[in-house]
Amino acid sequence: MRVFIAGATGAVGSRLVPLLVAAGHEVVGTSRRRNRLADIEADGATGVVMDALDAASVRATVLEARPDVLVHELTGLSAMEGDVKHFDEEFAATNALRTLGTDHLLAAAREAGVGRFIAQSYTGWPNERTGGPVKTEEDPLDPAPTAASRQSIAAIRHVEQATTDAAGLVLRYGNLYGPGNAIGRGGAMLEMVRARKLPLVGAGTGVWSFVHVDDAASATALAVTRGAPGLYNVVDDDPAPVSEWLPELARISGARPPLHVPALVARALIGEHGVSMMTEIRGSSNAKAKRELGWELRHPSWREGFRTGLD
Repeated sequence: MRVFIAGATGAVGSRLVPLLVAAGHEVVGTSRRRNRLADIEADGATGVVMDALDAASVRATVLEARPDVLVHELTGLSAMEGDVKHFDEEFAATNALRTLGTDHLLAAAREAGVGRFIAQSYTGWPNERTGGPVKTEEDPLDPAPTAASRQSIAAIRHVEQATTDAAGLVLRYGNLYGPGNAIGRGGAMLEMVRARKLPLVGAGTGVWSFVHVDDAASATALAVTRGAPGLYNVVDDDPAPVSEWLPELARISGARPPLHVPALVARALIGEHGVSMMTEIRGSSNAKAKRELGWELRHPSWREGFRTGLD
Protein backbone atom coordinates (compact mmCIF):
# COMPACT_ATOMS: atom_id res chain seq x y z
CA MET A 1 0.00 0.00 0.00
CA ARG A 2 0.92 3.65 -0.18
CA VAL A 3 1.61 4.90 3.36
CA PHE A 4 2.00 8.56 4.33
CA ILE A 5 3.94 9.23 7.56
CA ALA A 6 3.52 12.72 8.97
CA GLY A 7 6.60 13.15 11.13
CA ALA A 8 8.92 10.64 9.48
CA THR A 9 12.09 11.98 11.12
CA GLY A 10 10.83 11.77 14.71
CA ALA A 11 11.66 9.12 17.29
CA VAL A 12 9.10 6.56 16.11
CA GLY A 13 8.66 7.80 12.54
CA SER A 14 12.35 7.35 11.72
CA ARG A 15 12.21 3.72 12.92
CA LEU A 16 8.88 3.10 11.18
CA VAL A 17 9.96 4.15 7.67
CA PRO A 18 12.42 1.27 7.08
CA LEU A 19 9.99 -1.28 8.55
CA LEU A 20 7.26 -0.32 6.10
CA VAL A 21 9.65 -0.13 3.14
CA ALA A 22 10.96 -3.60 4.00
CA ALA A 23 7.35 -4.86 4.11
CA GLY A 24 6.88 -3.72 0.52
CA HIS A 25 4.86 -0.57 1.10
CA GLU A 26 5.43 2.63 -0.87
CA VAL A 27 6.20 5.23 1.79
CA VAL A 28 5.99 9.02 1.71
CA GLY A 29 7.41 10.72 4.79
CA THR A 30 7.33 14.33 5.90
CA SER A 31 9.68 16.66 7.71
CA ARG A 32 9.45 20.35 8.55
CA ARG A 33 13.04 20.82 7.42
CA ARG A 34 14.30 20.22 3.91
CA ASN A 35 17.72 19.14 5.18
CA ARG A 36 16.12 16.09 6.84
CA LEU A 37 14.63 14.70 3.62
CA ALA A 38 17.85 12.84 2.84
CA ASP A 39 17.37 10.80 6.03
CA ILE A 40 13.94 9.68 4.83
CA GLU A 41 15.13 8.91 1.32
CA ALA A 42 18.13 6.93 2.61
CA ASP A 43 15.61 4.42 4.01
CA GLY A 44 13.92 4.00 0.62
CA ALA A 45 10.99 6.38 1.08
CA THR A 46 10.02 9.63 -0.62
CA GLY A 47 10.66 12.68 1.54
CA VAL A 48 8.52 15.82 1.38
CA VAL A 49 8.45 19.09 3.32
CA MET A 50 5.22 19.84 5.17
CA ASP A 51 4.15 22.35 7.81
CA ALA A 52 1.52 20.52 9.83
CA LEU A 53 0.16 23.75 11.34
CA ASP A 54 -0.51 25.18 7.88
CA ALA A 55 -3.76 23.72 6.53
CA ALA A 56 -2.83 24.55 2.93
CA SER A 57 0.54 22.83 3.24
CA VAL A 58 -1.04 19.71 4.70
CA ARG A 59 -3.80 19.60 2.09
CA ALA A 60 -1.44 19.99 -0.85
CA THR A 61 1.03 17.41 0.47
CA VAL A 62 -1.55 14.75 1.31
CA LEU A 63 -3.55 15.25 -1.91
CA GLU A 64 -0.40 14.89 -3.99
CA ALA A 65 0.59 11.70 -2.15
CA ARG A 66 -2.91 10.13 -2.32
CA PRO A 67 -2.06 7.52 0.33
CA ASP A 68 -4.04 4.47 1.35
CA VAL A 69 -2.93 4.89 4.97
CA LEU A 70 -1.96 8.05 6.87
CA VAL A 71 0.13 7.76 10.05
CA HIS A 72 0.26 10.82 12.33
CA GLU A 73 3.59 10.80 14.23
CA LEU A 74 3.95 14.55 14.71
CA THR A 75 5.30 15.89 18.01
CA GLY A 76 7.46 18.75 19.18
CA LEU A 77 9.31 16.72 21.79
CA SER A 78 12.77 17.48 20.44
CA ALA A 79 12.48 21.09 21.65
CA MET A 80 11.64 20.15 25.25
CA GLU A 81 13.96 21.01 28.13
CA GLY A 82 12.54 18.80 30.88
CA ASP A 83 10.67 21.50 32.81
CA VAL A 84 7.85 19.48 34.39
CA LYS A 85 7.00 22.35 36.74
CA HIS A 86 5.69 24.26 33.68
CA PHE A 87 4.40 21.17 31.92
CA ASP A 88 1.92 22.76 29.51
CA GLU A 89 4.49 25.29 28.35
CA GLU A 90 6.93 22.44 27.68
CA PHE A 91 4.32 20.60 25.61
CA ALA A 92 2.95 23.63 23.76
CA ALA A 93 4.38 22.62 20.38
CA THR A 94 3.18 19.03 20.72
CA ASN A 95 -0.23 20.19 21.93
CA ALA A 96 -0.62 22.31 18.79
CA LEU A 97 0.25 19.32 16.61
CA ARG A 98 -2.24 17.14 18.49
CA THR A 99 -5.03 19.68 17.96
CA LEU A 100 -4.58 21.82 14.85
CA GLY A 101 -2.20 19.36 13.23
CA THR A 102 -4.63 16.48 13.74
CA ASP A 103 -7.52 18.50 12.34
CA HIS A 104 -5.53 19.46 9.25
CA LEU A 105 -4.44 15.87 8.63
CA LEU A 106 -7.94 14.46 9.07
CA ALA A 107 -9.47 17.04 6.73
CA ALA A 108 -6.85 16.30 4.07
CA ALA A 109 -7.25 12.54 4.58
CA ARG A 110 -11.00 12.76 4.03
CA GLU A 111 -10.54 14.79 0.85
CA ALA A 112 -7.87 12.42 -0.45
CA GLY A 113 -9.98 9.33 0.26
CA VAL A 114 -7.52 7.84 2.74
CA GLY A 115 -8.84 4.51 3.94
CA ARG A 116 -7.01 4.19 7.25
CA PHE A 117 -5.87 6.86 9.73
CA ILE A 118 -3.50 6.12 12.62
CA ALA A 119 -2.49 8.69 15.23
CA GLN A 120 0.00 8.47 18.04
CA SER A 121 -0.97 9.48 21.55
CA TYR A 122 0.49 8.83 24.99
CA THR A 123 -0.37 6.74 28.02
CA GLY A 124 0.90 7.07 31.56
CA TRP A 125 0.34 10.29 33.44
CA PRO A 126 -2.99 10.97 31.58
CA ASN A 127 -4.50 7.87 33.24
CA GLU A 128 -6.93 8.34 36.10
CA ARG A 129 -4.88 8.47 39.32
CA THR A 130 -7.27 6.44 41.45
CA GLY A 131 -7.96 2.72 41.69
CA GLY A 132 -5.55 0.00 40.65
CA PRO A 133 -1.98 0.53 39.47
CA VAL A 134 -2.55 -0.55 35.85
CA LYS A 135 -5.20 0.82 33.48
CA THR A 136 -6.68 -0.48 30.23
CA GLU A 137 -8.13 1.37 27.27
CA GLU A 138 -11.54 1.08 28.93
CA ASP A 139 -10.47 3.20 31.89
CA PRO A 140 -11.02 6.97 31.73
CA LEU A 141 -8.39 9.62 31.39
CA ASP A 142 -7.75 11.64 34.53
CA PRO A 143 -10.91 13.72 35.19
CA ALA A 144 -8.98 16.01 37.56
CA PRO A 145 -5.52 16.56 36.07
CA THR A 146 -2.92 18.74 37.71
CA ALA A 147 -3.21 22.43 36.91
CA ALA A 148 0.07 22.37 34.99
CA SER A 149 -1.10 19.57 32.65
CA ARG A 150 -4.65 20.62 31.76
CA GLN A 151 -3.81 21.91 28.28
CA SER A 152 -1.74 18.83 27.53
CA ILE A 153 -4.42 16.35 28.55
CA ALA A 154 -6.98 18.38 26.59
CA ALA A 155 -4.77 18.01 23.51
CA ILE A 156 -4.53 14.26 24.11
CA ARG A 157 -8.31 14.05 24.44
CA HIS A 158 -8.63 15.96 21.17
CA VAL A 159 -6.37 13.76 19.06
CA GLU A 160 -7.96 10.62 20.49
CA GLN A 161 -11.56 11.76 20.07
CA ALA A 162 -11.05 13.22 16.61
CA THR A 163 -9.28 10.06 15.43
CA THR A 164 -11.77 7.57 16.84
CA ASP A 165 -14.69 9.69 15.57
CA ALA A 166 -13.12 9.25 12.11
CA ALA A 167 -12.92 5.46 12.63
CA GLY A 168 -9.16 5.64 13.06
CA LEU A 169 -6.70 3.91 15.37
CA VAL A 170 -4.97 5.66 18.28
CA LEU A 171 -1.69 4.21 19.49
CA ARG A 172 -0.94 5.35 23.02
CA TYR A 173 2.81 4.98 23.40
CA GLY A 174 4.30 4.57 26.85
CA ASN A 175 7.50 6.28 27.93
CA LEU A 176 9.86 5.76 25.03
CA TYR A 177 13.46 4.71 25.57
CA GLY A 178 16.27 3.76 23.24
CA PRO A 179 18.16 5.63 20.51
CA GLY A 180 17.11 9.24 20.05
CA ASN A 181 15.09 9.41 23.26
CA ALA A 182 15.51 11.00 26.68
CA ILE A 183 16.34 7.58 28.10
CA GLY A 184 18.97 6.57 25.58
CA ARG A 185 22.60 7.23 24.83
CA GLY A 186 23.20 10.96 25.33
CA GLY A 187 19.54 11.51 26.25
CA ALA A 188 18.63 14.25 28.70
CA MET A 189 16.93 12.01 31.25
CA LEU A 190 19.74 9.45 31.24
CA GLU A 191 22.28 12.22 31.77
CA MET A 192 20.21 13.56 34.68
CA VAL A 193 20.28 10.13 36.29
CA ARG A 194 24.04 9.90 35.86
CA ALA A 195 24.46 13.35 37.41
CA ARG A 196 22.08 12.43 40.29
CA LYS A 197 19.76 15.25 39.24
CA LEU A 198 16.67 13.02 39.03
CA PRO A 199 15.73 12.19 42.63
CA LEU A 200 13.41 9.60 44.07
CA VAL A 201 10.46 11.67 45.30
CA GLY A 202 8.53 10.51 48.34
CA ALA A 203 8.02 6.75 48.29
CA GLY A 204 8.35 6.64 44.47
CA THR A 205 4.91 5.06 44.12
CA GLY A 206 4.06 6.51 40.70
CA VAL A 207 3.72 3.63 38.21
CA TRP A 208 5.31 4.09 34.78
CA SER A 209 4.89 2.06 31.60
CA PHE A 210 7.80 2.00 29.17
CA VAL A 211 8.30 0.84 25.59
CA HIS A 212 11.46 0.60 23.52
CA VAL A 213 11.25 2.83 20.46
CA ASP A 214 11.74 -0.14 18.14
CA ASP A 215 8.82 -1.97 19.76
CA ALA A 216 6.67 1.15 19.37
CA ALA A 217 7.59 1.25 15.68
CA SER A 218 6.83 -2.45 15.19
CA ALA A 219 3.37 -2.04 16.76
CA THR A 220 2.71 0.90 14.46
CA ALA A 221 3.80 -1.07 11.41
CA LEU A 222 1.33 -3.81 12.36
CA ALA A 223 -1.46 -1.24 12.79
CA VAL A 224 -1.06 -0.23 9.14
CA THR A 225 -2.85 -3.44 8.18
CA ARG A 226 -4.27 -4.87 11.42
CA GLY A 227 -6.60 -3.85 14.21
CA ALA A 228 -10.09 -2.42 14.41
CA PRO A 229 -10.59 1.31 15.01
CA GLY A 230 -10.07 2.37 18.62
CA LEU A 231 -7.48 2.90 21.33
CA TYR A 232 -4.39 0.76 21.87
CA ASN A 233 -1.87 1.01 24.70
CA VAL A 234 1.59 0.41 23.23
CA VAL A 235 3.65 -0.41 26.31
CA ASP A 236 5.79 -3.27 27.57
CA ASP A 237 4.67 -6.08 29.89
CA ASP A 238 6.13 -4.60 33.06
CA PRO A 239 4.56 -1.45 34.58
CA ALA A 240 6.71 -0.47 37.53
CA PRO A 241 6.85 2.14 40.31
CA VAL A 242 9.53 4.81 40.25
CA SER A 243 11.04 3.19 43.35
CA GLU A 244 11.96 0.18 41.17
CA TRP A 245 12.88 1.56 37.76
CA LEU A 246 14.80 4.70 38.76
CA PRO A 247 17.40 2.97 41.02
CA GLU A 248 17.76 0.23 38.40
CA LEU A 249 18.34 2.76 35.62
CA ALA A 250 20.97 4.43 37.79
CA ARG A 251 22.68 1.09 38.43
CA ILE A 252 22.66 0.09 34.76
CA SER A 253 24.03 3.45 33.69
CA GLY A 254 26.87 3.29 36.21
CA ALA A 255 25.52 6.10 38.38
CA ARG A 256 25.22 6.25 42.14
CA PRO A 257 21.72 5.61 43.57
CA PRO A 258 19.31 8.52 43.17
CA LEU A 259 18.93 11.03 45.95
CA HIS A 260 15.74 10.82 48.04
CA VAL A 261 13.67 14.01 48.32
CA PRO A 262 10.44 14.35 50.36
CA ALA A 263 7.39 15.21 48.27
CA LEU A 264 6.85 18.52 50.06
CA VAL A 265 10.38 19.64 49.22
CA ALA A 266 10.15 18.35 45.64
CA ARG A 267 6.93 20.29 45.00
CA ALA A 268 8.84 23.56 45.13
CA LEU A 269 11.34 22.24 42.58
CA ILE A 270 9.24 20.25 40.11
CA GLY A 271 5.70 21.41 40.87
CA GLU A 272 2.50 19.50 41.49
CA HIS A 273 2.68 17.64 38.20
CA GLY A 274 6.26 16.50 38.74
CA VAL A 275 5.38 15.15 42.18
CA SER A 276 2.32 13.42 40.73
CA MET A 277 4.45 11.69 38.09
CA MET A 278 6.75 10.41 40.81
CA THR A 279 4.11 9.38 43.36
CA GLU A 280 0.58 9.08 41.89
CA ILE A 281 0.36 8.15 38.22
CA ARG A 282 -0.78 4.74 36.95
CA GLY A 283 0.66 2.38 34.39
CA SER A 284 -1.06 0.75 31.41
CA SER A 285 -1.89 -2.72 30.10
CA ASN A 286 -0.79 -3.85 26.63
CA ALA A 287 -3.12 -6.87 26.45
CA LYS A 288 -5.33 -5.37 23.73
CA ALA A 289 -2.45 -4.39 21.44
CA LYS A 290 -0.85 -7.82 21.77
CA ARG A 291 -4.15 -9.58 21.16
CA GLU A 292 -5.59 -7.52 18.32
CA LEU A 293 -2.44 -6.43 16.49
CA GLY A 294 -0.54 -9.67 16.95
CA TRP A 295 2.24 -7.61 18.51
CA GLU A 296 5.30 -9.36 19.93
CA LEU A 297 7.79 -7.26 21.86
CA ARG A 298 11.51 -7.52 21.35
CA HIS A 299 11.93 -5.96 24.80
CA PRO A 300 9.05 -7.27 26.98
CA SER A 301 10.42 -5.52 30.07
CA TRP A 302 12.32 -2.31 30.68
CA ARG A 303 14.49 -4.34 33.10
CA GLU A 304 16.12 -6.16 30.19
CA GLY A 305 15.52 -3.30 27.77
CA PHE A 306 17.42 -0.74 29.81
CA ARG A 307 20.42 -3.08 29.85
CA THR A 308 20.45 -3.73 26.11
CA GLY A 309 18.41 -0.96 24.52
CA LEU A 310 20.12 2.28 25.52
CA ASP A 311 22.74 2.28 22.75
